Amino acid sequence: MQPRKVNWVVTLILSFFFGSLGVDRFYMGKVGTGILKLITFGGFGLWWLIDLILIAAHYQFKGIVWADSGCCNAGKNEANPS
Repeated sequence: MQPRKVNWVVTLILSFFFGSLGVDRFYMGKVGTGILKLITFGGFGLWWLIDLILIAAHYQFKGIVWADSGCCNAGKNEANPS
């Protein structure tokens, strides 16, 4: 399966404002966990907070590639990985 490119900034904003409804998970293509998050109101707030922290820290979710402006790769030269 091809990894899904997801904009990090959009995901972070969605998680902050609508994470308790699972919108961030739906946006990342994780429908099953999005439904669970929706019916538990973000895991009673705990799951929402954990996801918010993970997304803010650029956690590498399975099947997700963060497509952003490269803010966290500044100073890294991909041609010379040393």
